[in-house]
Amino acid sequence: MGELDQNNVLHLLGQTIQPGESARLNFNSAKLFTASPVEVPVIIERSKKPGPIVLFTAGVHGDEINGIEVVRQLISRKINRPKIGTIICIPVFNVFGFLNLQREFPDGRDLNRVFPGSKKGPLASRFAYQFTQEILPVVDYCVDFHTGGASRFNAPQIRIRENDEQLLELAHIFNAPFIVYSSTISKSYRASCYQANIPTLLFEGGKSLDNNKQITQIGVQGCLRLLDHLGMLKGSFDLKPASKPPILVSQSKWIRAAHSGLLHLKVACGKKVDQGEVLAQITDPYGSFRYTVKARSSGYIINVNESPIVYQGDALFHLSIS
Repeated sequence: MGELDQNNVLHLLGQTIQPGESARLNFNSAKLFTASPVEVPVIIERSKKPGPIVLFTAGVHGDEINGIEVVRQLISRKINRPKIGTIICIPVFNVFGFLNLQREFPDGRDLNRVFPGSKKGPLASRFAYQFTQEILPVVDYCVDFHTGGASRFNAPQIRIRENDEQLLELAHIFNAPFIVYSSTISKSYRASCYQANIPTLLFEGGKSLDNNKQITQIGVQGCLRLLDHLGMLKGSFDLKPASKPPILVSQSKWIRAAHSGLLHLKVACGKKVDQGEVLAQITDPYGSFRYTVKARSSGYIINVNESPIVYQGDALFHLSIS
């Protein structure tokens, strides 16, 4: 099990990392059918001065590229080299899914629904178990990056549980456009962090199989602000001040398709809409049918389905409730 000893020496994945050292460790999870090992790189940067240990993760779902790009930039721009403490980066958590550009593990399971895992369970569960045993015990703060699934585009947002003043403060410091109160999903990575009393910010932005520059910039800037707040930011970075406070979404609801057909969007994600405003139209391919989707109440659009074709009952818009 990973630990930080009384001399500020970090013991992780069978390695010893002294204060001031850098390390790239391989989190060896399993093998391919060819017997080739699949290793998850864990990049560690330590200051000589003691301080918090912050973990940045992305790619828990292998097809969610935006977050991978955020963590990649933290490393390539040397943002992950702290003034105090330790920064751990895992840019591609689910390497199996990333290789196949798929959300799930090869066993068909959603990695984010099997935590804290099992030593003798299915592949995804074993991976979650090893992570929660080897890495999570040394961490003080977590930031986990996600996107909307499939064609659903999320406005950049930090999701936290309600009635947690520390998380709310950290979410305001991160300063994504939206803060969304979100209940903790059972057996999720975030649930394991909360059970271990590790403050965790879940960033959502963009959609799967897409790399959106604007979303990435918001994610990187949020990390800069958070590290600056913790006294860990080293060097000169273009730290943009918060232009305006985030919009807090305490309640929200989904607007679903009343009909199947071609979807024609009329509003952008993140926009404030009024009750009765036209959000989209659904048509058939033959020019004989047109249905107008309207907002049933005022609020902000925090998720948009960008699929060109939808079925009756599909989620179209996630709308905040004022």
